Amino acid sequence: MSATFLGIPPFPEAARAAVDDSRTRHNLRRATHTIRDKRASVVDELHDDWQLLRAEGAAVKEHTLRHLDRYLEQLEESVTRAGGRVHWAADAEEANAIVTRLVKATGETDVVKVKSMATQEIELNNALAEAGITAYETDLAELIVQLGDDLPSHILVPAIHLGRAQIREIFLDQMAEWGTPAPPGLTDDPRALAEAARLHLRERFLRTRTAISGANFAVADSGTLVVLESEGNGRMCLTLPQTLISVVGIEKIVPTWSDLEVFMQLLPRSSTGERMNPYTSTWTGVTPGDGPQEFHLVLLDNGRTDVLADTVGRQALRCIRCSACLNTCPVYERTGGHAYGSVYPGPIGAILTPQLRGMSSAVDEALPYASSLCGACYEVCPVAIDIPEVLVHLREEVSAGKGHLGEKALMAGAEAVFSSSRALGAAQRAAGLGRSLVPGHLPGTAGEWTDTRDVPDVPAESFRSWWDKRGKGQR
Repeated sequence: MSATFLGIPPFPEAARAAVDDSRTRHNLRRATHTIRDKRASVVDELHDDWQLLRAEGAAVKEHTLRHLDRYLEQLEESVTRAGGRVHWAADAEEANAIVTRLVKATGETDVVKVKSMATQEIELNNALAEAGITAYETDLAELIVQLGDDLPSHILVPAIHLGRAQIREIFLDQMAEWGTPAPPGLTDDPRALAEAARLHLRERFLRTRTAISGANFAVADSGTLVVLESEGNGRMCLTLPQTLISVVGIEKIVPTWSDLEVFMQLLPRSSTGERMNPYTSTWTGVTPGDGPQEFHLVLLDNGRTDVLADTVGRQALRCIRCSACLNTCPVYERTGGHAYGSVYPGPIGAILTPQLRGMSSAVDEALPYASSLCGACYEVCPVAIDIPEVLVHLREEVSAGKGHLGEKALMAGAEAVFSSSRALGAAQRAAGLGRSLVPGHLPGTAGEWTDTRDVPDVPAESFRSWWDKRGKGQR
C-alpha cells in the first residue's frame, strides 16, 4: 500500500508544523534554488524567443481545450487505428477499476510504473494492492518515496524534502523487503545511491511483463503518446513489458506533432533547467515484434470537465507539470509539498486541486489562500497560467459559499467611506485622534494576521490635511 494524503489538516495548520522542520526547509531551499537558477540560465539563452514560445504554448493549449471534444475523438480514432484500445474513465473509481481489470486479464500480480501524476491523483497503487497486485515505482524519487512509505512533495522531484543520509537509511532498511537489497556498506554518495537503485530495479525490469504509465503529451492526429524523463527507467517500462497501460488526463492532448515541438522546448527548460530531456520516449499503438504487444489508453476525466466549464479556472488545465511555479514560490519553499494535502502541491496545486475535488472540505477551501499572490509563479509559467488571477477567483467562491458576513460588511463600509470625500476626511480625522488606542494585536480571527505582522502606526495627520495646510503644495 502507498501512503495517502487523507487526514492531512488544512494548509494553515499543516504549514505551521512544516516550517518548524528546519532540516526539511534546508533541503527545500537548496534544491529549489538550484533548479531555479538552472532554469533561468537556459531560458535567458533564448532572449525574446522565450516569450514567443510561451505565448504559443498558451495558445495551443487554449485552442485544444476549446475544442477538446473533437481532439479526444481524433485521439481515440488514431490510437485504435494503430492497434491500441481506448477506455474512458469519468472518475478515479472507474479508472482504477479499468486498470485493475486489465492487469488481472494478463494474469500478472506485479506491475512496474513510470512516474505518473495521474495515477497518483487517483491513488491507483492502493486500488491495485486491494486487488492483490503490487505496483513497483521505477522513477528514482518515486522509488524513494514508496520505500519510505512517504508522500510525494514535489511534482518533478517527489523526494525533494529528503537528504542523502535519509535516503541511504531508507534503502538499507526497506530495499530487501521489495526486492534486491541495498549493497552492504552503502554510503550516501549520490553515485552509490543511484547504483543501489539501478541494481534494485534492473531485476524488476527484466521479469515484469506489465507496465503502467502516464504521459506528458498525447498527439491527437497520430495517436502518439510522449514521456519525458531524466533517468531512462521510464523507457525500460515502456519497451520491455508485453502489456502497457497508460492513464492520461484528457487535458494532455496536443493536436499535431508541430504543436508538440513547442512544448519540447518549453518543458525541459522549465522543469529540469535543460535544453532537452535526456530521455524522450514516444509510442504509437502496437508494432509487431517491437515493444509491448498490447496497449491500452485510459483517458481520465476526474473533475477536468468541471474545471473546463469555469471560464477563469480552466486555464489551470494548460499546466504541463513542469514545477517551475513550485521552485519560485516563497510559500512552497518554506512549507514543502505535504502541507497542501494533495499530489499537486505549490501554486498550481492551490488552484488545480480545489477545482478537481471541489471545495467541500476545509482542506480544499484553504488552498486558494496558500499563496502570497506575489505573482512569481505567473512570471515563470511556460504556458502563462495567471495563477494569482485564479487564486483570487477561487477565494471569491470560498467567500460566497461560506457567507463571510463580517468581511462583506467591512467591505461595504469601506466602499461607503471611500466613495465620499467628506466621509473619508471624517474617518481620517477620527483615526488620527484615536491613534493611541489602536492595539498592536487585533482581536478574534484578525489576530491570526497580526501574529506575524505589525499593525501600521496611524499618523497624527492625514496627507489631505497636511496638503491643505500648506496651500495644496504651494511654498
